[in-house]
Amino acid sequence: MSEQGTGTPVTGAQSLIKSLECAGAENIFGIPGGAILPAYDPLFDSEKIRHILVRHEQGAGHAAQGYASATGRVGVCMATSGPGATNLVTPIADAYMDSVPMVAITGQVASSSIGTDAFQEADIRGITMPITKHNFLVTDPAEIPRTVAEAFYIASTGRPGPVLVDVAKDAMQAMTTFRWPTDLNLPGYRPVTRPHAKQIREAARLILEARRPVLYVGGGVIRARASQELRVLAEMTGMPVVTTLMARGAFPDSHVQHLGMPGMHGTVSAVAGLQRSDLIISLGARFDDRVTGNLDSFAPNARVIHADIDPAEIGKNRHVDVPIVGDAREVIADLVVALQAEADAGRQGDYEAWVAFLAGVKKKYPLGYDTPADGSLSPQYVIERLGKIAGPEAIYASGVGQHQMWAAQFIGYEHPGTWLNSGGLGTMGFSVPAAMGAKVGRPEATVWSIDGDGCFQMTNQELATCAIEGIPIKVAIINNESLGMVRQWQTLFYNERYSNTDLQSKRIPDFVKLADAYGCVGLACDSPDDVDATIDKAMQIDDVPVVVDFRVHRDAMVWPMVAAGASNDDIQFARDLAPDFEHDDLEGGQH
Repeated sequence: MSEQGTGTPVTGAQSLIKSLECAGAENIFGIPGGAILPAYDPLFDSEKIRHILVRHEQGAGHAAQGYASATGRVGVCMATSGPGATNLVTPIADAYMDSVPMVAITGQVASSSIGTDAFQEADIRGITMPITKHNFLVTDPAEIPRTVAEAFYIASTGRPGPVLVDVAKDAMQAMTTFRWPTDLNLPGYRPVTRPHAKQIREAARLILEARRPVLYVGGGVIRARASQELRVLAEMTGMPVVTTLMARGAFPDSHVQHLGMPGMHGTVSAVAGLQRSDLIISLGARFDDRVTGNLDSFAPNARVIHADIDPAEIGKNRHVDVPIVGDAREVIADLVVALQAEADAGRQGDYEAWVAFLAGVKKKYPLGYDTPADGSLSPQYVIERLGKIAGPEAIYASGVGQHQMWAAQFIGYEHPGTWLNSGGLGTMGFSVPAAMGAKVGRPEATVWSIDGDGCFQMTNQELATCAIEGIPIKVAIINNESLGMVRQWQTLFYNERYSNTDLQSKRIPDFVKLADAYGCVGLACDSPDDVDATIDKAMQIDDVPVVVDFRVHRDAMVWPMVAAGASNDDIQFARDLAPDFEHDDLEGGQH
């Protein structure tokens, strides 16, 4: 391993900050405390790093996620030992589930005190072992530059993910020399990015043989920045496309080949496309239970091509006919070349009847919603109008629950990196700090946090950070006074016994006053007639954060829906109403 550096004596803390600068960190979200305090002194003098003082470490982690997802760069957060570090556990787990490149820097008690239950000691390395791509404990100051370099490399290559660097306080206080490594040697870490040519040829053969293929696109396509390649593949073959919750924006919603989002709250056409397919081409997706429903009945007649950069995902949930390990961008590019060579030789797939069938399903079962009979505000209408007015160039960061599903359904996504949400872990409180991080990374973009009244009350303290730091995000609270998704399940499966889901959020707190108290502009809207004007007013305010309390109808539900553990064949289009695509004509009645 070769190194470069001045050889000038520095403290371990100075070496840490220099290392972060060399690794390309420009923004760090964090809170100081005893064990990390040595690092905050040289950070005070850094001209390359902006530190953003959050109000809770969980906010720091989600902000780093939002920054990473909006920019494609590594997000960085920092916390002290003990409770500071454990407050990062949720965003670290969230980043792990959703493959977000993130580096968490934590302080640790002095190395002589490790294992003694010292004040604010927690074995954060052991705690996060299952939820990090890798993690480090540094007790030797000479190892700080190499460790930071490796952390950023591991976080951003292969399947992206979070890496934790835990640095003992005495290692930061000791003297050392700073030497930045110019090359890295990581035995055992060799991510495969180029797919095997034989597998590509076999995949091309199956695609040409198929009559009912579907491109099943996951978040890996966005992480690999493969959206352009995906569009070329889709358009040259004419195959229908479904994009998972994590892949919204990877393929334009407006494209005629797009069937929408599959799964528990997916479109009928996307669910039908997968269920009735004879070939699934999975690109950067992992056959998550929220997509497949009951695995035994998922796409029963489909062969599977599964391409993923993480070999552990291939075949984990579903038998695979052609496994392809590789970066989604390179896999798709090689598939395009292979299929183009086949087309030049006069061999192309015949999907005309299949495409016509799915177009019919899409037309027959469009996404829709009921307008409340009492004239109150429909949450779907609010989100639909927000998407129209803010437009596809804006970034939307959602919390978790009903509003998350409506935001995925009723906003048109045309570009990757414009939809941020907590998919795998489903973390309430994600939205506001993630929007803050996205706005820091993309200051020129309009960034909307779409949040529920339950989610918002978990992390809204970061509005103080936004107001003080000049981060003018916009927040739309979809306020139905409830833990809405839990209430929906109680309605459907628990005989309307609403145990502990009533938040009374239209009474306490007053979100407009709360926004004002945080130095933001607070607005409220409870009438359909005022929605556009309220959103327009929020859009015109660019110098401070804006919070809009949309007081919506309480009993709106997310449809379509596949009950947890049920077969996708049992999708409900509305309560007690299931679509009948099984009896729609396909290839002259051959099902």
